Amino acid sequence: TDSTTIAQDFAMTDTPSILIRNAIVLSMDDAVGDFLDGDVLVSGDRIAAVGHGLPAGEAEVIDGRGRIVIPGIVNAHMHTWQTGLRGLTANMTLLEYFRWVHRGLATAFRPADIHIATLAGALGQINAGATTLGDWCHNNPTPDHTDAAVDALFESGIRAVFLHGSPKPDPKPGQPHFSEVPHPRHEVERLMRGRFASRDQLATLGLAILGPHYSTMEVARADFRLAREFGLVASMHQGGGEAKTPGGWERLEAEGLVGTGINIVHGNNLSDEQIRRFVGAGVSFTVTPENEMTQGHGFPITGRVLSAGGQPSFGVDIESLVSSDMFTVARMALACQRALDNDLSRRQTGAIPETCSVSTRDALRWITLEGARMLGLADRIGSLTPGKQADIVMLRADDWNMWPVHDPCSTVIMQASTGNVEAVMIAGRFRKRDGRLDWPDAEHVKRELAQSGRRIVAELGIPTQLRTAAA
Repeated sequence: TDSTTIAQDFAMTDTPSILIRNAIVLSMDDAVGDFLDGDVLVSGDRIAAVGHGLPAGEAEVIDGRGRIVIPGIVNAHMHTWQTGLRGLTANMTLLEYFRWVHRGLATAFRPADIHIATLAGALGQINAGATTLGDWCHNNPTPDHTDAAVDALFESGIRAVFLHGSPKPDPKPGQPHFSEVPHPRHEVERLMRGRFASRDQLATLGLAILGPHYSTMEVARADFRLAREFGLVASMHQGGGEAKTPGGWERLEAEGLVGTGINIVHGNNLSDEQIRRFVGAGVSFTVTPENEMTQGHGFPITGRVLSAGGQPSFGVDIESLVSSDMFTVARMALACQRALDNDLSRRQTGAIPETCSVSTRDALRWITLEGARMLGLADRIGSLTPGKQADIVMLRADDWNMWPVHDPCSTVIMQASTGNVEAVMIAGRFRKRDGRLDWPDAEHVKRELAQSGRRIVAELGIPTQLRTAAA
């Protein structure tokens, strides 16, 4: 086969290579296919071949029996700077979250807090099987805060798109509201001259802009043009209260600014017609189902995007509210959309649908290939395609909660958790292996994270549910 020929060619080179043998392989590439007893050959930072019975040559051979191999998971949207606040907003609505986090806790963050939260959050993602992170950083009031987050992403070894945002505090006397402040061009230029001068690296740059829901028309227009000028993905929240600029989307569309490279997060309050137009224009959508259902955004728009001919990507959103496990995100998305479709069928026909409206394979695609597409990385990652970079996750399928495997996609989406993630490879390098994260002093990171979070909470006097034994 072609795969065998490619593997033989690599076997005769001096490039370090790894062969995962006899695993269940879900490539997420229809041309490559899936294998119940398959091999994946990695050469350097690339996938060299996927098939069955590939020659090992001088490659290190990893026994894949009892394992499921999938593409690296893509968490397309997370505010990683909130890692040190885990669980703190679990009982807050969106309005309470805006009050206590953006107008409160966020203002107490020092660059060191941003650094440790981003580092711990990125390592946590790797540990949970996510090889790529869309880091939506909107708590960076100074360049030092920005640089601290960027440094942490590079240090962690994760693949990331650093979506450079802007803070949302209440204005001080004489200051404009954040909705009236255009995205800082000078910071974008500085970053693209510096850490993001090359796009051929694990961490790249995107923009986390306000969009017409959270900014004036003048700011929205300027930010859309800025992203287009620099060829950067422009991601924005849509929803959560009344729009700052009613009719803003229609004006941006009329000016030809809405298209490929624009990413809408949430979008719960968009009409079906708007979603249809946006999908047709090449806009991507990112859904964060657990967060949206919990805080009051509304029902996730997964099915509405699908009905419009699009495919959604998915993200965790905020660890201050929910877990960072993308398996849970996928299950939440699937369960919610099936519930909505089942309810519609009952109301329209009085009966349960004859078949499921969305499948577990759909869900696996959403957290792999569609996440890569949203971040502009589908040519590099998202599937186990020869020539793409080797972002690979191995799951222990013979664990108690996974075994036996009848339908591998369903096992991954419906049964898997962080505890089943045995190995994580990013660009050909193991960042987790044999169930252990490749980090020299994880306990030190955890201690720093706890100290940071406790200081911030204490400084702002945020109420929690914790009580002393005496109380």
